[in-house]
Amino acid sequence: MKLDRTFYLNENVVQLAKTFIGKLLVTNFNGFITSGIITETEAYSNINDKACHANNHKKTNRNANMFLNGGHAYVYLCYGIHPLFNIVTNKENIPDAILIRAIKPYMGIEKMKERKNITNIEKKNIAEGPGNITKLLGITCNHNGIDLLKEQIWVEDIGFEYDKSKLSIGPRIGVDYAGEDALLPYRFKIENKEINL
Repeated sequence: MKLDRTFYLNENVVQLAKTFIGKLLVTNFNGFITSGIITETEAYSNINDKACHANNHKKTNRNANMFLNGGHAYVYLCYGIHPLFNIVTNKENIPDAILIRAIKPYMGIEKMKERKNITNIEKKNIAEGPGNITKLLGITCNHNGIDLLKEQIWVEDIGFEYDKSKLSIGPRIGVDYAGEDALLPYRFKIENKEINL
């Protein structure tokens, strides 16, 4: 049920970002397994997308792992505080990526509470926002570049269903610097209540 390499090599990052909705993001650190159903994603294309860190193939020390082949993690620090988890897609040297923005907590709830120092995982918005996700799942910048076909972080398709007509499509969040590209409809979201377990 773990996604294979072929899935990540899809050349249409926007379509793939939509496809990740309903998939299960899993982490296994020091024997603690936690997971969440992906409910919100954003696509970043290397071509004509000023919001993408690797727009027009610009390669830097920061974004180098975006140039790995699809199925690797790209984790970077936002505002010097929050690690944000992205999934690299497409073929090697074609730096597309998908930011995971929200999950519905699924397995390892007690460990998530411990990591977030909370008592109620059902608290509104607790698993929304990419910084919250990495905290809940234990993902740090040390996981930048790891292979998602290995044993620490991976994505599974275990048949979660949702009404496709309820999928929200709109512009990405926090990318005003990208000018007109900030308006691209590259964000996909489904409400937690729409996921059938």
